[in-house]
Amino acid sequence: MPELPEVELTRRRLERELVGKRIERVVVRAPKLRLPVPQELHVSLPGRTVRSVERRGKYLLFHCETGWLIVHLGMTGFLRLLPGTAPPGKHDHLDIVFEDGAVLRFHDPRKFGTVAWTADPPATHPLLAGIGPEPLTAAFDAAYLFGVSRGRRVAVKQLLMNAAVVAGVGNIYANEALFRAGIRPDRAASSLSRAECGRLVRAVREVLQSSIDQGSTCRVAEGTVAYHPLDFEVYGRGEGACTRCDGALEEIRLGNRSTVYCPRCQR
Repeated sequence: MPELPEVELTRRRLERELVGKRIERVVVRAPKLRLPVPQELHVSLPGRTVRSVERRGKYLLFHCETGWLIVHLGMTGFLRLLPGTAPPGKHDHLDIVFEDGAVLRFHDPRKFGTVAWTADPPATHPLLAGIGPEPLTAAFDAAYLFGVSRGRRVAVKQLLMNAAVVAGVGNIYANEALFRAGIRPDRAASSLSRAECGRLVRAVREVLQSSIDQGSTCRVAEGTVAYHPLDFEVYGRGEGACTRCDGALEEIRLGNRSTVYCPRCQR
């Protein structure tokens, strides 16, 4: 599933490719993904110019003059700008065709993605209104994390993955940040000290920014999304040895997600 770094890099690429382009028409091949695709796209988008491409959590926001197109890639979705002559495939569910002939195509084999439209400020849309602060901004700091963790019995990893607490931190980067901060993922969130909250905030920022700087983990090849092997310290390494102490890593399930940690280095 694309996480925040992958979505941010998609945003940067699409911003370079799309800003200033004028939309000619919209082709909807699947009336419903995770949610119904808005019928008004056929009326609202043609004739509009893409002014900016922004991100909120894992959502992409396309400012199209009179409103905002909101897109979530789901588990297997991706967006590509293609020549208008490229024939659609089985899982190509939405085309935005531009006046210069280019096509922005949404491919999503599992149909877990989302497409929405709003003429209001996007922050007020129900999909976005409850999202917490962006992890790479000053709003996500030690004082904030300490405050929202008080009285919370949920595991600290699950707290990090709660989009209402902090935007866009998924399974991969929650594992990595907790390892870097030296905190067990299954500890109760309320047990975190102020100092540990500070370490964890720094670790979240570092692992997300590092992935963005390296070009993220997501690659599109032959119509599918694949991950190239970044040097993760714990994620996906349940049978491996700790890169710090050489002890055996352990793998558990938290919230039905695979969770890998070092019982020596994380307390």
